[in-house]
Amino acid sequence: MAFATSNNGKFKEISAQMASHGYELDHLKTPYPEIQAESLEITIIPGLQWLISKFDRPVMIDDSGLFVDALRGFPGVYSSYVFKTVGCKGILDLMRDVSDRTARFECCIGYMEPGGEPLITKGVATGSISEKMVGTGGFGYDPIFIHEGNTRTYAEIDIAEKNTISHRGRAMAKFIEELPKLIGRP
Repeated sequence: MAFATSNNGKFKEISAQMASHGYELDHLKTPYPEIQAESLEITIIPGLQWLISKFDRPVMIDDSGLFVDALRGFPGVYSSYVFKTVGCKGILDLMRDVSDRTARFECCIGYMEPGGEPLITKGVATGSISEKMVGTGGFGYDPIFIHEGNTRTYAEIDIAEKNTISHRGRAMAKFIEELPKLIGRP
């Protein structure tokens, strides 16, 4: 099966989790249309359908977002675009002097086989926005997100630990639980 993403960080996290359950992934770096919609679940299906039409093979994709409560859920479904334009610094600038720093990461994993129906799993991780960027690991908003009950940002923890607590790790755990039913494997 192929995982379609141009984000090497996502591929590392997901392929590590899949490998720990005996699954191998091909990295499909082909860009695919990503519609903008009100929820991550809605954005997944057109991407899966487009990839199936082009490659005629089982594919999976991920759509994730950072939802900051004090910013009314922004950047949310626009997280990738916002990160590319203003980055972590832009979010921290918006949060300057804001006391409510609660936030959540959401991730939807989508999987589809040619002629099949899509499987979508979702994971959510709650936490807060740090006062400054901390850590050198991870990618995206990892240097500013502190998982609930933790004192370190995602950028300060390794992939194995992150996969046990993160939004993506939770979505993948649900996905891996469902996958044997789809591919006829025990």
